[in-house]
Amino acid sequence: MSDQSSQSAERLDDIGDVDVATDEGEERTGRRKPPLVARLLFGGVLAYNGYTQLSNLQQMAGYADAKDVPKPGKMVPFTGGMLLVGGLGVVFWRAPKFLAGALATFLAVTTPTMHDFWNADEESKQSEKNHFLKNLAMLGAALAFVGWDDED
Repeated sequence: MSDQSSQSAERLDDIGDVDVATDEGEERTGRRKPPLVARLLFGGVLAYNGYTQLSNLQQMAGYADAKDVPKPGKMVPFTGGMLLVGGLGVVFWRAPKFLAGALATFLAVTTPTMHDFWNADEESKQSEKNHFLKNLAMLGAALAFVGWDDED
């Protein structure tokens, strides 16, 4: 192998030793955290959804009312706040089991209520089914965070 090829191979080996999916907090606390990229993707999306929900209260309350959600004027800001705080809690790994549990509860309750594709008309059935399945995947992720063992 040429010198240039062996230097490239050594650089690639060095890159393999870097774990870009963690953050420095583990070294300070001695506790394991889920990979940062997983926390950013899951928590970030839910926090963004919460922010969007809070930014469009009237529209979201109308949608919730159409789905027969009780007291949509109160439930929409409550659930938007839950998504925002819960998502950020997972990202920054603060009260993670409690907040991931709150998110799991939210997803378990709202998924069949808001995305009841079996009751949807043909025009929106596929879209509602996609949202339903996406929420099931997020529910699985929330449960994984709830069950995360952060002890060494």
